[in-house]
Amino acid sequence: MLFDPARHEPLQSLEWDETRVRQFIARIVSQTEAQMNADGLWPVHPNDGGGEDNPRSPLTPLYHGACGVAWALGYLEAVGAVKLQRDPLAHATSLRAMNRAWLEENDNGFFSAWMMGETPWLMLEFGQTPSKALADRLAELIANNIDNPTRELMWGSPGTLLAASFLHERTHDERWADLFRQTASQLASELKWSEEHGCHYWTQDLYGGQYTFLDGVHGFVGNALPLIRSRHLLDASSWSEWEGRIVNTLQRTVTLEDGMANWRAFLTPPEGREPKMLMQLCHGAPGFVVCLAHLPSHELDPLLLAGGEAIWAAGPLTKGSNLCHGTGGNGYAFLVLYQRTGDIKWLKRAQAFAMHGIAQTEADEAAHGQLRYSLWTGDLGFAIYLWDCLRGKAAFPTLDVFYGAAG
Repeated sequence: MLFDPARHEPLQSLEWDETRVRQFIARIVSQTEAQMNADGLWPVHPNDGGGEDNPRSPLTPLYHGACGVAWALGYLEAVGAVKLQRDPLAHATSLRAMNRAWLEENDNGFFSAWMMGETPWLMLEFGQTPSKALADRLAELIANNIDNPTRELMWGSPGTLLAASFLHERTHDERWADLFRQTASQLASELKWSEEHGCHYWTQDLYGGQYTFLDGVHGFVGNALPLIRSRHLLDASSWSEWEGRIVNTLQRTVTLEDGMANWRAFLTPPEGREPKMLMQLCHGAPGFVVCLAHLPSHELDPLLLAGGEAIWAAGPLTKGSNLCHGTGGNGYAFLVLYQRTGDIKWLKRAQAFAMHGIAQTEADEAAHGQLRYSLWTGDLGFAIYLWDCLRGKAAFPTLDVFYGAAG
């Protein structure tokens, strides 16, 4: 089976209501601003905590902490969705130091990490007050991450490949293009070939194990996203080679059933672990569709459309409206397919997931007495999804866009 029905729930039949959507975005933002404390932090949702011993300790990373919340608030204002009453970056310097201390306390030296490290904090500061010192520090972080053995977006060099892409787009400085090409070259040298599957893949040295993830956060297709995004920085022959590898690996690893498609989490499951077919952004077809949104070749379009049908058949996720493993992240696949095909069916499906996600968010708030103040796992990311449903365009937060004006 392409997905586990127990992880999904029936789609609520709710009419698309633009007024309600705009009001809900404004409510998420106003409540988020009101809940920022004197240190620039937000209350941690029980599902984003640091374990049973300290479930409500404050978090700071881009993925599920203060950096992501501050980025989302600034982005929503920059694109004209809201008008802020407070500066979400007022405490950025102290929060960045707190983020570094958190990494050190957990014996993690990956300070460059895109979703968990200090790179996005410095990029936010650079966006407000660019300086040579900041640019030099960012260049150092990106260069230091080139050999990171995790080889995935959250911690590894594909994440800082994306950072170099955003910085080049922002500044047009050739320094970032050079770092992009160096990182891409290193990633190419680290590719492995599977005789069994007839495709390229990477291994990820991650969380104490070695894996062969294929997915959109830790795996192959997530690594492909920044290469696709800034393919213009590569020479024609290098990009042609990358495109051939991407297309071949996705064709070789897809599972097709009854006109629908999904991809497994691993090329080869670790010993003792059953292969799972998940249907969420971080593992499964939604992440594949989102990460391939701007692939110039249309050779994979039949598989992406089949993936979209599987996402629709599975229905909204039970884990809420969030981006990483929730209804909003899956809905972004529909927006991508609407952009690629112009078929209004996909926009309607994205909007249906948006209305269901509003109901999920309201139910979660009632159950926990608060919103979920995070970007990838909470309500700020969902607010951006709602905004993209209003305008009918997919710009996935911190993957497709970082600096709001450019978005």
